[in-house]
Amino acid sequence: MRSARPLRLHERVPTTELTGITHHTAELNGIRQHWVSAGQGPPVYLLHGFPETWYGWRKQIPVLAGQFTVIAPDLRDYGDTDKPASGYDKRTMANDLVALMDHLGHERIALIGHDRGARVGTRFAKDHRDRIDRFVTMDNIPTRIVADTCDVTLARQGYWFFTFLGVPDLPEALIAGREEIWLTHFYRSWSYNPDMLTPEEIAVYVRAYQQPGAVRGSCMDYRAAAQDVAQDSEDADQLIDCPVLTIWGKVFSAVGQAYDVLDVWKGMASDVRGVAIPQCGHLCQEERPDVVNAELLDFLAGWSG
Repeated sequence: MRSARPLRLHERVPTTELTGITHHTAELNGIRQHWVSAGQGPPVYLLHGFPETWYGWRKQIPVLAGQFTVIAPDLRDYGDTDKPASGYDKRTMANDLVALMDHLGHERIALIGHDRGARVGTRFAKDHRDRIDRFVTMDNIPTRIVADTCDVTLARQGYWFFTFLGVPDLPEALIAGREEIWLTHFYRSWSYNPDMLTPEEIAVYVRAYQQPGAVRGSCMDYRAAAQDVAQDSEDADQLIDCPVLTIWGKVFSAVGQAYDVLDVWKGMASDVRGVAIPQCGHLCQEERPDVVNAELLDFLAGWSG
């Protein structure tokens, strides 16, 4: 099968050029899930983070689809997936993924998760060990580690929004009608190049987060932190046993500048290698697709399903 052309550094992918991607929905694990698919071959699942949707993988999907079946869902609450009042602990969200896999007939997958998607992926890798072949965690420090290490300085440096979004009701009230301001702050301040995303690209996300219940749902994702830490603490001594690649941006204050990321993940998994990307912030897959795509293809080499 012909491989897709690699994306160049900081290359734009307008929404009008997202060809070869098919949208789907189905009732799975009690909610209506939305996902996109592309390509053929062994299944590779992409789990987005906050504040994004499946669209955050638009620079990876055409490249990976040259060799793999690519599945990129909107997580519970995000994008066009349902926004229920509960179920935001990462065990439930990992079970959303299991339901999607069962629906598509995928017994075992390679899993790539960024930010919140990496948290779902971490729980999936521990709860469903026989269903994951390899795991990529992108610009993420596990929730339990953040809870154990975050102090006032670190909170001010990069984790203030964990506390803010965790406050009941107030964030939704303050953000309503100001979604563009709220989201643009993260995209600009979390990137090495503040103008990485075009107004058109930001508008795609703004429309997603303006949907009824979307902001509340993303807040509920963060309000599940106590449940997530409790789940992670129960099996903290049980390492992830599939191969793990951890990728991070060197200039993001809450991850690459705050932690020894590779050392953190060596405490989470038995087989880990790491890649720090220079001139890159939190949204690695959007800001440096040249590096991310090359690393993903290398890590996925040999994955035959």
